[in-house]
Amino acid sequence: MLTIRRWSAEFIGTAGLVCTVAGSGIMAERLSGGNVAIALLANTAATGAALFFLIVSFAPISGAHFNPAVTLANLLRREISLKNALGYLAAQFSGGLLGTAMANLMFDLPPVFASTKVRTGFGQWLGEFVATFGLVGVIIAVRRQSLPVIAGCVAAFISAAYWSTSSTSFANPAVTFARAFSDTFAGIRLADVPAFIACQIIGAFVAYLVFGWLFAEKDL
Repeated sequence: MLTIRRWSAEFIGTAGLVCTVAGSGIMAERLSGGNVAIALLANTAATGAALFFLIVSFAPISGAHFNPAVTLANLLRREISLKNALGYLAAQFSGGLLGTAMANLMFDLPPVFASTKVRTGFGQWLGEFVATFGLVGVIIAVRRQSLPVIAGCVAAFISAAYWSTSSTSFANPAVTFARAFSDTFAGIRLADVPAFIACQIIGAFVAYLVFGWLFAEKDL
C-alpha cells in the first residue's frame, strides 16, 4: 500500500507541476501582448511557486522527485530500489501527460496536440546539461536540511535557471516529454525531445559524481 501511495504522489505531483508550467505559459502568452520577457517572468513565478508547495506537500510520501533525473540520482545513491524507481518513472511520465492535457483543456485547446516550437542546437543542449546538473547538485547539497529549505532551494534554483540558461531550464525528462504535446508558449517540438532528455540524463549523472564526492558523508 505504501508503494502505491508513493507512486500516486509522484503521479499527482508531476501532473500538477506540468499543468502549472503549461497553463501559466498559455495564460502568460495570452496576456503579455507579445512581450516574451513578461510571459517568461510570469511562467517563472508560477513554476517556482508550484515547486515549493508541491515539494512540501508530497515529500513526506514519495520524496517529491517529480523528475526522472532526480529519481536516477537517487537510484545511483541507493536511496530508492529499482522497483520503486521504475514505478516512479511510469508515474512521472504519465502524470506529466495528464498535466499537459488538463492545461490545454482549461484554455479550450485540444487535450493533446503536437508542439511545433523548435528548441535545438548546441547552446540549448548545453543549457539543459547545466540546468539538470545544477538542479540535482542542489538537491544533493541540501538534502539533509529541513523540508522548507529544500523546497525553497529547488524553487529558487529553477526560477533562476529559467533566466540564466539558454533552454529556459526544462531540466526534467518527464516534463520535457509532456511539453511536446502542447503547441503553446511552453512547448517543444517532439523531434527535439530526445536530445534534451539525453543532456538532462548526462547532467544528472555528472552531478551525482561531482556532488556525491563533494558531500561524501564519511568525510564530513
